[in-house]
Amino acid sequence: MQALILAAGMGKRLKERTRDNTKCMVKVNGVSLIERLLNQLDGVKLSRIVIVTGYEGQKLIDYIETLGIKTPIRYVDNPIYDKTNNIYSLSLAKDYMREEDTLLFESDIIFEDKVLLDLINDPRETLALVDEYKPWMDGTCLRLDDNDRIVDFISGKNFDFTNTTGCYKTVNIYKFSRRFADKQFIPFLDAYQTALGGNEYYEQVLRVITMLDGAEIEGKKLNGEKWYEIDDEQDLDIAETLFDDIDGKVLRLEERYGGYWRFPELIDFCYLVNPYYPPKKMVDEIKASFGTLLTEYPSGMRVNSLLASKNFGVHKENIVVGNGAAELIKSLMEHIDGIIGVIRPTFEEYPNRYNKDKLVAFIPSRENFRYNEENLITFYSDKNISTLVLINPDNPSGNYIDEAGIVKLIDWTKKRGIKLILDESFIDFAEESTTYIRQSFLDENKHLFVIKSISKSYGVPGLRLGVLASGDTEIIDYIKKDVSIWNINSFGEFYMQIQEKYKKDYSDAIDKFKAERKRFFDQLSKINYLKVIPSEANYFMIELNGGHNARELTNLLLEKHNILIKDLSTKVGEKYIRVAIRNEEDDNKLISAFRNNIAFSNEM
Repeated sequence: MQALILAAGMGKRLKERTRDNTKCMVKVNGVSLIERLLNQLDGVKLSRIVIVTGYEGQKLIDYIETLGIKTPIRYVDNPIYDKTNNIYSLSLAKDYMREEDTLLFESDIIFEDKVLLDLINDPRETLALVDEYKPWMDGTCLRLDDNDRIVDFISGKNFDFTNTTGCYKTVNIYKFSRRFADKQFIPFLDAYQTALGGNEYYEQVLRVITMLDGAEIEGKKLNGEKWYEIDDEQDLDIAETLFDDIDGKVLRLEERYGGYWRFPELIDFCYLVNPYYPPKKMVDEIKASFGTLLTEYPSGMRVNSLLASKNFGVHKENIVVGNGAAELIKSLMEHIDGIIGVIRPTFEEYPNRYNKDKLVAFIPSRENFRYNEENLITFYSDKNISTLVLINPDNPSGNYIDEAGIVKLIDWTKKRGIKLILDESFIDFAEESTTYIRQSFLDENKHLFVIKSISKSYGVPGLRLGVLASGDTEIIDYIKKDVSIWNINSFGEFYMQIQEKYKKDYSDAIDKFKAERKRFFDQLSKINYLKVIPSEANYFMIELNGGHNARELTNLLLEKHNILIKDLSTKVGEKYIRVAIRNEEDDNKLISAFRNNIAFSNEM
């Protein structure tokens, strides 16, 4: 058996990275694609490796000669690589394919070793390697029957995104028997190229062959093995994440701050979203208007303030809508001055937006990082602060100050002339919750600023919505002018437009969540190396008992179970993690993963 690698392309979408190098010389975590592939092939004792070169071909050959590959390598040059496509490159090497069975590779693919070994060891002679279709995939797809026979090849331009059930993406790795190449593939390759020219794709030839009775090619499904096709910088970034060592992979995922839909196997217990909302009917309503929302301008700030005032029951002059709460936090923190009081550990977006030399931090001394309004009043009574920032429930501890305590804190800060920034992004999850976005509160307490992230409790982080309400209309007006007039897109505006219709669904979702939080807490508390801290929010802070630390557990869960949790080493201490509360199915997966970490359990 031999390998055939198509490496003639220019890789224009990788821009500077392929200005002077061919695409397969691009490095993933310090190792070029071609070096990785050749070393993988060198380990399976092939008769030879045939490489079709083109763009920067001599540079590629010179580079390969430095790699010490033991398997004999033959080169085929495509001198018109800039005018042709892979059908032409493949046809230049067709005589090699007639001589023996062939493994065919595109040179921009990275994959784990098991993919290659399983393909070689599969007794079937002619196979197209495929993976179940996922939204990030692009290019040729196909459908298989119950016997893995290919019943349809679907080109990218003919792909129906509304009908992806049963679709598989070609991995661009194939195994062709010599007989299949000689009797079916090459004759059709020649005919197709004669009819349509060299600027086509060989996948179209395979599509024609699958329409014939007796077509020999079948699909071989991957079963969770890692692979990625690298066409641009974002692909490269994702590939480096997938194929990094576990320390690097965790760090790269943490630095993304989301976007985990590009990693569909990952279960995200790091970011905090209501698992029971929005309801399907609301999603369907948004989908029904998708085309209009995508192609029409959103309204400006005046209209969005009206929508927010309707949803939260306050005057439009007292509320501003943000592109997520983060936009409002940034604008508000830039507008205040003086010494600011913060609680730690806490959500760091507020202190990160301010001069660290002007922060006075209260650190709870009670067990489980508990504190109440009296603790804050006592601590700050002799501190000359101009603003106090409070997240309630707090993040990551889940500490909660009830309504009586918050009212007392509002009164105390008012008397002291202290602005109070109250973040109630998680308050709807509390057992006895109350919002402070109330017109009477705002009118009577102009020093009060209430921020709420819509992402957290309403489960729509992709819409990027948050609100800030205050009786201080001057600051509200300032922030409305500070942010962009179109800071909210049409999808966010439409969501606010229809939200009132789904209040009952939201109430039901919160009830479901509270029941699951209790169940999840009870189950986690039975695991001997976890000390679960009670929470009024949609997450638990957990202290690890024994000798292991948070980073070890974070790495282990990602490596063995594809679960991402929040490592609190830098925020709280090396024995602390935070886990989101998701739905029962996902929560059970985390419970099982914790229980199956034998190295942890046995040493506790």
